[in-house]
Amino acid sequence: MSEVTQPQTTFADQKRKTVETAEFTADGRYMRKVRSFVLRTGRLSEYQKNAMNNYWADFGLEYQDTPFDFNAIYGNDNPVVLEIGFGMGTSLVEMAKNNPQRNYLGIEVHTPGVGACVALAVQEKITNLRVICHDAMEILRDSIADNSLGGLQLFFPDPWQKSKHHKRRIVQPEFIRLIQQKLKCGGFIHMATDWQNYAEHMLETLQNSAGLANQSPTGDYIPRPDFRPLTKFEQRGQKLGHGVWDLYFIYR
Repeated sequence: MSEVTQPQTTFADQKRKTVETAEFTADGRYMRKVRSFVLRTGRLSEYQKNAMNNYWADFGLEYQDTPFDFNAIYGNDNPVVLEIGFGMGTSLVEMAKNNPQRNYLGIEVHTPGVGACVALAVQEKITNLRVICHDAMEILRDSIADNSLGGLQLFFPDPWQKSKHHKRRIVQPEFIRLIQQKLKCGGFIHMATDWQNYAEHMLETLQNSAGLANQSPTGDYIPRPDFRPLTKFEQRGQKLGHGVWDLYFIYR
């Protein structure tokens, strides 16, 4: 009887398993954390898997407990814009392509999205983009130096609609304080959501944070700026009459 050959575990497969792994304390107890995301790993297509396996050295960064050296990573001192939760990466790649004077760093825990983003970046010959597949809060806390970011983008984060789940929303006062700590003076915070309740929560949280100046002439939201690409998700929502709220603040 011939032996059954087990499929080879590739880097992309292992990365997916690493993201899914539960965390435990030193004495073996499960470490409960209030996460701002639900891990929806999905199935990695061969296309996405190959992109991660073949090009992670060019586009991927790993969590580290010391700050990244962005000048060494990108080969220049252009401002670094961080995007948390880039989905499949289409708009992030488009922004990187349209703004070569900026460096972009994307964080996403959805491994098929990471693979798709890397594949598109390769296709578009993008050089000013790096991606991370890890919890954004841990990256912010440990891997990004204070006063090192030119901007923060947070587009359509999980709204956690139920009131009892609002504590899971990533936009909280402590999150904004951490972002301000990482921003350079003059850096921006740009958020967008299609949930009005979350938009109101974002606005209140940002307005109550000292050192942030709202760029809306009406003191609340801005129209979608041309530099934020319109996603298929938004186009579908517009046809259904759904609203989208953009917020844009500058750190002074």
